[in-house]
Amino acid sequence: MAIEIEHKFLLANDDWRKYVSHSVEYRQGYLSSQATSSIRVRISNNHAWLNIKTATVGTHRHEYEYEIPMTDANEILMNLCRKPLIEKTRHFVTDDNHLWEIDEFAGDNQGLIVAEIELDETGQSFSKPYWLGLEVTGDLRYYNNNLAIHPYSEWRED
Repeated sequence: MAIEIEHKFLLANDDWRKYVSHSVEYRQGYLSSQATSSIRVRISNNHAWLNIKTATVGTHRHEYEYEIPMTDANEILMNLCRKPLIEKTRHFVTDDNHLWEIDEFAGDNQGLIVAEIELDETGQSFSKPYWLGLEVTGDLRYYNNNLAIHPYSEWRED
């Protein structure tokens, strides 16, 4: 069983951009998003995956991912997934021997940028780069499956 241990943060500034090693564009959609799990299809470059995650709030959850044919993925995104699709560029930044994945959203979620770090075990310590802002790991609004339902462009300030 695969377990994902992840922390999510907003960004305090754009200084992280000067440390980007490479970037990848993603397009993904959700087939199902329930209280217990989410099922999505993701395309990047010439590869596509089916991904199943538990809907656990917090730093860790079960995750399963399988490569699928690109033609199937495109048909699923077009015909079966909830709209809007999630469009984002993932930027990769290494800091203090940890890989940070910084998602810069486009489309209906344009303007949102979230940094994530995946750890090997729960409670593992890591240093926080100065360009990190508020931790939003426990805030469901920042989960991609929720951004497909309630896009960032529709959020209102309270």
